[in-house]
Amino acid sequence: LLLVLCVLLAAALIALGVLSEFLPLICDLYFNFFIDGTCPKCEEGWELHRGNCYYFSTNKSTWNQSRDDCRSKGGDLSISSTLPVQSFLELRLRQNMNEDDDKFWIGLTDSKEEGKWLWVDDSVQHFSQNKEFPEGEDCVVMGKKREADDLKCWFDVFCTKSYKSTCEKSV
Repeated sequence: LLLVLCVLLAAALIALGVLSEFLPLICDLYFNFFIDGTCPKCEEGWELHRGNCYYFSTNKSTWNQSRDDCRSKGGDLSISSTLPVQSFLELRLRQNMNEDDDKFWIGLTDSKEEGKWLWVDDSVQHFSQNKEFPEGEDCVVMGKKREADDLKCWFDVFCTKSYKSTCEKSV
């Protein structure tokens, strides 16, 4: 019995050693981020993805109110300018949709200059030539087309409408 316990203890120590060697790889693979020998953590209610923390608010409010809410939490509306972030948001928003017409504010607007789409960090969003948003609707939500399962759709809507929102901040 003592021999079995010694073998189990040795195996556990070896496993811990192997795990500690692979922690940076695991952290980089899943979170694409590594700080001071540990994986970063987000505050309660926030989720880690690629070095940023995301918060999914189910409270419905206008674009400006949603942005103020994100800022009060130390972040801003989400920037969905890369495919990995877009895919992550699609998955998480789908889990927070209670109705098919639920939509979520993201941090994209052309309110400063019609047709010039800027993220909340002032980076420009370029669209392909066939992508046109109607004039006058200055803020963007992410949602689902009527009968489609694909949630990777962006819609420009009046900023004064009330929707759920996504916030983002650095770790």
